[in-house]
Amino acid sequence: MHITGDHAELVVGGRLDVRSAADARTALHSAVDSGRGDLVLDLAALDSWDATGLGVIMGAHRRAGRCGRRLVLRDVPPQMQRLLVATRLHRILAIEGGTGAGPGSAATAPAPEAPATAPADAVRAGQVQILTKP
Repeated sequence: MHITGDHAELVVGGRLDVRSAADARTALHSAVDSGRGDLVLDLAALDSWDATGLGVIMGAHRRAGRCGRRLVLRDVPPQMQRLLVATRLHRILAIEGGTGAGPGSAATAPAPEAPATAPADAVRAGQVQILTKP
């Protein structure tokens, strides 16, 4: 996990689906519980997600809110942006760039840093990878 000022950042890659949901949920909840400030999920390396994966994201969003934190999605791939719009979750989730987001939006936030690539710091969860930023 990369911590900068008042936020922590995780890179989520691969597939976030029913096969990887349990491990991904554990990793995200641990990240929420172990920090303060915003938790930014960089989704640029995410290949796909299904309804279960979306549920994992929403669970992390709710948990972050209960902990006084905010979950922010960064670099959401276009096909996943369409799903967020179709389900109207773009109105609830804080999203940097992309989908016209709602009140929790971080749409005007600065451009993202390059994603982490060091698999040595990776938490592998089924087909999803959650990397820490260097």
